[in-house]
Amino acid sequence: MQVVQADGQNIEPVCVDELRIGLAETYDVIVTPEAEVYTVFAQSMDRTGYACGTLAIHPGMTAAVPALDKPVPLTMMDMMGDMSGDVRAHHASSEYGANVDMRVDMPRTNLDDPGIGLRNNGRRVLTYADLRSIGESPDPREPGREIELHLTGNMERYSWSFDGLEFGASTPVHFRLGERLRVILVNDTMMTHPIHLHGMWCDLESPGGDFQVRKHTIIVQPAQRVSFRVTADAPGRWAWHCHLFYHMHAGMMRVVVVA
Repeated sequence: MQVVQADGQNIEPVCVDELRIGLAETYDVIVTPEAEVYTVFAQSMDRTGYACGTLAIHPGMTAAVPALDKPVPLTMMDMMGDMSGDVRAHHASSEYGANVDMRVDMPRTNLDDPGIGLRNNGRRVLTYADLRSIGESPDPREPGREIELHLTGNMERYSWSFDGLEFGASTPVHFRLGERLRVILVNDTMMTHPIHLHGMWCDLESPGGDFQVRKHTIIVQPAQRVSFRVTADAPGRWAWHCHLFYHMHAGMMRVVVVA
């Protein structure tokens, strides 16, 4: 597949065999068939089920359906982060409570990791490091300030939150209208979270701080730190949440106020 758009935004084309799609993410791909019939196969991240379709030149044609990949356990990197790295997390006091069962002190910043269950599988797998918007960022300004939020939870209680505060106990995050700011997300959980910001674009940065790609939903892997720039150009109240609905409804949501 040749990936040509991410979240509806043109990117430099990149050819892959496989990609991971978080809820709310979209990818546009171009497929040039070399055979008469293919199975398009999408397996769930936990490898408990799949959906498939058929790409064929005539109705009624079928192709073999591959077997599900075996589930893969998390590594120490997924649970502890990059212990040899130099990026250290700062935890809010609200993270030290019953709703948080782990904190990552040395989060990893690698965007070239395809994620749990996709590493070294013999296929070309898309990573965020492969995604590059065509052209420069629409807003070249340097951020005037930073906001850091941690994705937190307690697996036993099934509680999900930002900075240890479930939605009902949280207060809005305030963006100043027209400002350019940097947002840092640190995943302190062992789950992968697709974080979706309503109303505004997220300009994902490389670990070195360079503009990478414009998206509205960003997957944050376990023990990972990602940063992106936002132009607060949409006044009003906006939802900001994990797009796994059972995480959002359990508390991983905030309101962003732009004023």
